[in-house]
Amino acid sequence: MPSATRPRKSSLLDALFLGLVGLDAALFVWTINAVFLRAPIEARMGIVQKIFYFHVPSAYCMYLGAAACFFGSVGYFLRPTDGRDAFARAGAEVAVVFGAIVLVTGPLWGAKAWGVYWTWDPRLTTSLLQVLIYVSYLVLRAFAGDGEGERKFAAALGILGAANLPIIHFSVQKWSGQHPTVITGKGGGLADADMKIALALSFITFTLFVVLLLWARVRVELARDRLARAEEDAVDLGLDDRTEA
Repeated sequence: MPSATRPRKSSLLDALFLGLVGLDAALFVWTINAVFLRAPIEARMGIVQKIFYFHVPSAYCMYLGAAACFFGSVGYFLRPTDGRDAFARAGAEVAVVFGAIVLVTGPLWGAKAWGVYWTWDPRLTTSLLQVLIYVSYLVLRAFAGDGEGERKFAAALGILGAANLPIIHFSVQKWSGQHPTVITGKGGGLADADMKIALALSFITFTLFVVLLLWARVRVELARDRLARAEEDAVDLGLDDRTEA
């Protein structure tokens, strides 16, 4: 690619990224309005039911982050590149962030629904395990170095973590438990049209937010890798100069 074309492409990508950030900010405002001002208060759960509009999309975003980590890890095993490694690492970070939101909002909702903040419900337990797997991934990447062996070991952990996703999803059907299936089951449902609109907006807004987070983190990781290699080259050149002297 000609050198003059690269800055132009980069500036277009920057403009697109900033435009999507502005769009998502507007969607967040619209979503908050729909959740708190348009959607009615649920008769049985009361105002606490509003947590649902953030809890469920956050769980979905945790799945997206885990899927990104899985595909990035598989891609890295097939053909190691900085981009695939960065995508896997960004996915793990997204999975941890939104998994933490799930584990905070879930007990707040459970305290009203079940009378306790935490019960070792199958879905709660497997969700906690999922977050711990990706926390382990990030700890490994932070403290075990950034060599080829460490990256491949982390990729293996990223692939292993994805195996828990279907277990989370089907845990309620397979092992019963108290966790409701509000959208597809008989756990209460969304009777009012404004409730459905608020939930749909939450999904759209959170999904775009995940895309932006992945995009931003991949760019940061790639820039960090380029900087690390430039520093290594500078050190090598310095050593070569001293050897010649």
